[in-house]
Amino acid sequence: MNLDLTPLFRTSVGFDRMAQMMNQAHRIDQNNASYPPYNIETLEENQYQITLALAGFTQDDIDITSEQNTLVIRGKTCNDVERKYLHRGIA
Repeated sequence: MNLDLTPLFRTSVGFDRMAQMMNQAHRIDQNNASYPPYNIETLEENQYQITLALAGFTQDDIDITSEQNTLVIRGKTCNDVERKYLHRGIA
């Protein structure tokens, strides 16, 4: 889904920057929404559980940190075998 906010730019002086930021945030969210699939569950009032589907990763391949109040999850795999893919849709 793409939000075209261009018509708002013509009638709103000073709000064009806000509209651009909203459109950019929406695009970033759409790009990151597909991988990896995840669930966020509420366990208690201030306690949550995040489950990620990370095919091909072990716990040692994943680094979980907190940076400026943002949960950051990084992963890297070691590909020992060189393979030639026609299409690679699985991690």
